[in-house]
Amino acid sequence: MSTAEAVPAGPPRMPDGARDARPATYDNKPPHRTEPARHARLGALDGLRLAAALMVAAYHYGGRDGDITTAWGSSPKVQFPTAHEWFAYGSLGVQIFFVISGFVICMSGWGRPLRSFFASRVSRLFPAYWAAIVLVTAVFALPWVAYEAVSPSDALVNLSMLQQPVGADRVLGVCWTLWAELRFYALFALFVVLPGAGRQRVVLFCAVWTLAAVLADAANEPLLDVVLMPEYAPFFIGGVGLYLLHRDRRDATAWGIVALSWLLGQHYAVAQLWHTDSPHFFSYRSASLIIAVVTAGFVLVGAIALGYFRWANWRWLTVAGALTYPFYLVHEHLGWVAVDVLHQRLGLPSYATFGLTVAGMLLLARLLNRCVEKPLTPLLRRSLGARR
Repeated sequence: MSTAEAVPAGPPRMPDGARDARPATYDNKPPHRTEPARHARLGALDGLRLAAALMVAAYHYGGRDGDITTAWGSSPKVQFPTAHEWFAYGSLGVQIFFVISGFVICMSGWGRPLRSFFASRVSRLFPAYWAAIVLVTAVFALPWVAYEAVSPSDALVNLSMLQQPVGADRVLGVCWTLWAELRFYALFALFVVLPGAGRQRVVLFCAVWTLAAVLADAANEPLLDVVLMPEYAPFFIGGVGLYLLHRDRRDATAWGIVALSWLLGQHYAVAQLWHTDSPHFFSYRSASLIIAVVTAGFVLVGAIALGYFRWANWRWLTVAGALTYPFYLVHEHLGWVAVDVLHQRLGLPSYATFGLTVAGMLLLARLLNRCVEKPLTPLLRRSLGARR
């Protein structure tokens, strides 16, 4: 996902002159724990991010019907008679992504000027995204590919990442989550980064957004739903609360933010996924297991935030974090093509096709990271962040 960037284990260094330039304290109070080294990575968060992406891939390849059925030649229920029931829970990887995003965005925006925050988000999101749009459009235009490409006009709109609100067809099925991320970034930038991030302002942001999202849900007003995202807000807010705990584990208010977000988050997850009425989704998910997966996401991000996985600093986790976002972008649609080639044309068994498809998408993600993200991300960040 879009949060796949360097994740320092402590708050980022404050720019000169920034408000609240006290990274180790809250409102002039001493911290309740020793801050970890600022430039060390939270490797476990990188690993969890990739695990969430693999969950989503399992869901797309074996946990739902729809276009993947064409690729397999039959329903995933037939291809994976037992595993498909578990793959269906992989869709909850998105909710775990949102919790991670709340944590990382609060950390990266703390003490950062708006221009720098904007440059970091745009440079992180768009290079791999543009490459994925071009790649999927080109592959779907091949005469032997069974899936229809979007119109040229809609493909161009997709480059803006605003195709969903304007009603254009999507090139990437997963881009709906990026639209949710963009709205979160906008809210956080407007109400936290612009005035200057500090504990009180972040707490107020979490409290006001939680209340406003609940009221929006009750009002059933489409515009409020679009802006406030009642069904996803608890996950972003929960991640923000976990970052507050990362800074100070004794912060009772932060614990309350996380607890309330978990309560609301599991409610919306169950309401969305327990018994869906779309023929493209399986409707046998257990409410108890949905709650368990959501809880596990909060607990794992919380354990990382509190330092219990500080020992997990293996280099491969850094690589995993770098692969997550490009893998997430390309795995679904290009996965359909790979499954069709491997399973129906080459006759490989279902599980071999599944594994090789995942491996192929990870390899493609590695290429996108090395050939697109590494050269273009810093270039775009410098261009947007430079003072005129």
